Amino acid sequence: MDLPAATEAFADHLEKVRRLSPATVKAYRSDLRDLDAAAGGVPIEAVDLEVLRDWLWRATQRGDARSTLARRAATARSFFNWAHEQSLITHDPSLRLVAPKKGRTLPTVASRDAMSTLLNSHRDAAVEGDPIALRDHAILELLYGSGIRVSELCGLDIDDLDLERGTARVLGKGAKERVVPYGLPARDALSAYLRRGRPVLVARARTFSPAVILGSRGARVGPRTVYELVARVLAPIVGAETIGPHALRHTAATHLLDGGADLRAVQEILGHASLGTTQIYTHVSAERLTATYRLAHPRA
Repeated sequence: MDLPAATEAFADHLEKVRRLSPATVKAYRSDLRDLDAAAGGVPIEAVDLEVLRDWLWRATQRGDARSTLARRAATARSFFNWAHEQSLITHDPSLRLVAPKKGRTLPTVASRDAMSTLLNSHRDAAVEGDPIALRDHAILELLYGSGIRVSELCGLDIDDLDLERGTARVLGKGAKERVVPYGLPARDALSAYLRRGRPVLVARARTFSPAVILGSRGARVGPRTVYELVARVLAPIVGAETIGPHALRHTAATHLLDGGADLRAVQEILGHASLGTTQIYTHVSAERLTATYRLAHPRA
């Protein structure tokens, strides 16, 4: 079997058996297609450890980040382990494949005061009743108030919201469902949008959508629209040129821990499979505490 055919069979396994997200499956496909190009279109049985090492070396020469190299090595290990289990190959060439460890970089986080100013300004802008202003205020309040992923936000349907309890039912990675809470400001922003903004957007649509968050033409909003909104409003206050919706998720998690929330509770809210993923926010909080100490203490 050639690599492209094996790649598609593996992608099918990821989608139907492991139930990974479309974005994750797309990343696996991209890595394996790059491997096929580097290997010169050889059959899967002809890919050995040297081919894999040469593939990663070429990526290094291109200047790919260590995180990219680590991801590609992980893709190769997962793919060839699966291929070996399926008897497509007699030996797994990735068993001794080593890639540089990902450098852990602390996430970009906005301060409490900056978030308060940002959200209040969008609340004020929504007073006039413009449907997009109402929607954008609801998006920002919900992302910050719940810490959900942008994909989870875009996937929300009306039936997923419980405005009385202040909770949302979201479908996370691996098709895992969870219920997340959000605060009064997010509930107020959502209520105003659902009452005054969303009906205007629904009227513009050719077909009805059950989505909570709609685009300007009445269809379910896409991740790119949310990305552009967050990038536009958040970049100036955190001093970063490239920033996306995950920055609000990082900020929400850090502020929860700063406020005394239990680490495992934050893990459950964020939908992290591993507590280790959540623990990075304890480093963010510790860095902020250290920075405050050095600025304020006379013996620092």
